[in-house]
Amino acid sequence: MNRPVRQTTRDLRRHNRSALLSRLYLQGPTSRQDLIGASGLSSATVSNVVADLIADGLVMEAGLVDSDGGRPRTLVRVRGDVGFVAGVDIGETHVQIGLFDFMLTEVGTAVFPLETAQPAPELIADLLVRGVKEVTGQVGVDPADLLGVGVGVPGAVVPGQPELVYAPTLGWSGVPLAALVRPHLDAPLQFDNCARTLGQAEVWRGAGQGARRAIVALLGVGVGAALVTESDSLGGVTSTTSEWGHMVVNIGGRPCRCGSRGCLEAYVGAEAILDDYLRLPGATAFRATGTEARLAELIADSVEPGPAAQTLDTAAEVLGIGIAGLVNLLNPDHVVLSGWVGLALGPKVLSAVEATVRRHALPYLAGNARIVVGELGPEAVAMGAATMPVVRLLMAGGVKEVANGR
Repeated sequence: MNRPVRQTTRDLRRHNRSALLSRLYLQGPTSRQDLIGASGLSSATVSNVVADLIADGLVMEAGLVDSDGGRPRTLVRVRGDVGFVAGVDIGETHVQIGLFDFMLTEVGTAVFPLETAQPAPELIADLLVRGVKEVTGQVGVDPADLLGVGVGVPGAVVPGQPELVYAPTLGWSGVPLAALVRPHLDAPLQFDNCARTLGQAEVWRGAGQGARRAIVALLGVGVGAALVTESDSLGGVTSTTSEWGHMVVNIGGRPCRCGSRGCLEAYVGAEAILDDYLRLPGATAFRATGTEARLAELIADSVEPGPAAQTLDTAAEVLGIGIAGLVNLLNPDHVVLSGWVGLALGPKVLSAVEATVRRHALPYLAGNARIVVGELGPEAVAMGAATMPVVRLLMAGGVKEVANGR
């Protein structure tokens, strides 16, 4: 017979700190009275926990707000200067490292273009370490003093000793990336799928704010998506990721990098879109070099009728069909087009994507889904990765982790 685990006073205190700190982080300045109502904790508990958080330098008072007929209430908010977090975006075209304060305001960045579509893990580990040291050097911070470094990878991270990364788009299978990095970077490290972490950032700070159930599409050379939902307890989010890019949209269609045929990624990934254009009559060779620059050129050329405009029309239709499938399956209230391709392509194709979704999704579900372009800019995926150490600190009630678990 299994006995229930007894909750100690220390456990309860940590839970209460986490609950209130998380609510303040996600909702912004809040009065103690509103925290009492939202958390269900007693007035004395909220008062004591908030006092502890202020004493620990995690929370500060932030002015007064009028109350309904009573005395003005004092607001409290999370401090941005609690510490710094770094986020690493490992993409197919570049590695980007962002340095953020605790409230995810960017204070430093470094970008390393990749010259090959399938870089060696050792190269990525070296760029990661160099990038973290570069961005911390920009503001005079010792990497060892970081609250943590989150790393987003375009694939799955299997926990264990060691953690293994499976990223078919990079040609990786069972790569111990964490083991390659940890000896050279004395900071707490976390690894996760980049679509999942991007989803969390868009719901916290971007176009998904206020969503109850959001799908965040990460569009790049590869294609992924995350479903992000509100948490019932802490007012935070829980997130799951799917290999949406490998949903088959054309039986027996084009070969995909995953080994299958007809996958969504084979039609709306960046390189697929560029290849589509070059197949059309009247297409001319790109003047630009590099995937990102060529896509920007294609979008600029699409303002006039011709093969560039035709290519984007086709991409919008296929993307809309893919989104319609997610809408029918998951019933989101927001769909956010993000990632570097989503941000570049989104404003151009948004209306066409919306029209396709309305044609192919069930009407009562399509009417519930608001389709928008991400708002976080080119640092979106790096910011998403940086949410990992933030989440860990919130869940720990503000108790900082020792580097690499030592």
